[in-house]
Amino acid sequence: MGKTKRIKPSKAGVKVPLEKEIYDSKFANQKNRNKTRTRKDEDEEYVNAHLSSKILSAARQQQREIEDDFPSLEEAYARKKRPVTLGDPIADSDSQEEQDDDEKDELDNETFYENIEINEEDEDAIKKFMNKNPAPRRTLADMIMEKINEKQTELQSKLSDVNSVQIQDLDPRVKQMYEGVREVLQKYRSGKLPKVFKIVPKLRNWEQILFILDPPRWSAAAMYQGTRIFASNLKEKMAQRFYNLVLLPRVRDDITEYKRLNFHLYQALRKALFKPGSFMKGILLPLLESGTCTLREAIIVGSVISRNSIPMLHSSAALLKIAEMDYTGANSIFLRIFIDKKYALPYRVVDALVFHFLRFENDHRELPVLWHQAFLTFVQRYKADISSEQRDALLNLLRKQSHPQITSEIRRELQQAKCRDVEVGEPMMETD
Repeated sequence: MGKTKRIKPSKAGVKVPLEKEIYDSKFANQKNRNKTRTRKDEDEEYVNAHLSSKILSAARQQQREIEDDFPSLEEAYARKKRPVTLGDPIADSDSQEEQDDDEKDELDNETFYENIEINEEDEDAIKKFMNKNPAPRRTLADMIMEKINEKQTELQSKLSDVNSVQIQDLDPRVKQMYEGVREVLQKYRSGKLPKVFKIVPKLRNWEQILFILDPPRWSAAAMYQGTRIFASNLKEKMAQRFYNLVLLPRVRDDITEYKRLNFHLYQALRKALFKPGSFMKGILLPLLESGTCTLREAIIVGSVISRNSIPMLHSSAALLKIAEMDYTGANSIFLRIFIDKKYALPYRVVDALVFHFLRFENDHRELPVLWHQAFLTFVQRYKADISSEQRDALLNLLRKQSHPQITSEIRRELQQAKCRDVEVGEPMMETD
């Protein structure tokens, strides 16, 4: 057992109640100690309040002048990128996350591609190889109207084809809601997108909803946000349809109208490379197969390909298709861009490129400089991957298709080439 505390006896001559003695023995008494602190600098003189306010105001004025002359990086960024929002000026946190990548890219890429100066002679040379009777371009609206006419003429209510648009009767309330979203997308600059727009790729009849949203009338910023959403949520075949029917016509119309491409549309093309197979089948190949690809369009779309990483298999398939299709001047631009990426191409693709150039052996037209430049780039990169027979055939081609400055370089590269079918023997060791 613990030892019991002894109660201290009270002071002599003072009678204290028992309960107070017990309380005092358990708890310490609080002492009233008022410390008086003396300042060591009481004798020093101080600046009065009026003079202090004058000094502070002068310091603030001097600081403002310094900031005006040399603004900080954050202030320069804020002045340069002041977002324009619709509705509430206080941006939501979700909206800020959606715009971080855009603001960073736009700050770093003020000139996202070089100012294109097209030479009239080069443009005329490209036009000589364009298709004289191009097929009319199909848009999403044309395809939807065709399906609606098919539904009206036929008795079947649904189409069995999986890849076709399934026309369904929409609820009037749903249609009215997406018509309101359409008005937002036409004026969109930055900020949070409607949630009903983000779920469009997950709908079975998403193409019918897009027809109501009317993509040709979207702003450029809305087209970029739409490309981000559809590229992330659609499968490869459906993304290909979106690129071909919505994004590609918008890009070509913008280049035709303004002689350059809007920054947001250029970023949309970069985001479209998130699915490289869909990009090749939905944008690049249809652009070349149309036969009306201009030199300006080829340079702008080609800059997207040259500045971004693309898997080797997708690039090889694109090279194979471009080498086999009918020649236009734009083909040489894209061939040169893919060749400059220095892939380890399969021999099948290398052979297709050789046959592509050999096709012009008996062509009596004056080939553009772009063709000779693509030929030179191919020889410089893959001269070790061609056979000796192909090298001889290419040398024979130079006698019929020549350029005063480029042909000599091509001939020098071919003559110094070590072909893939030539066995290189090791030198024998000298023996005494």
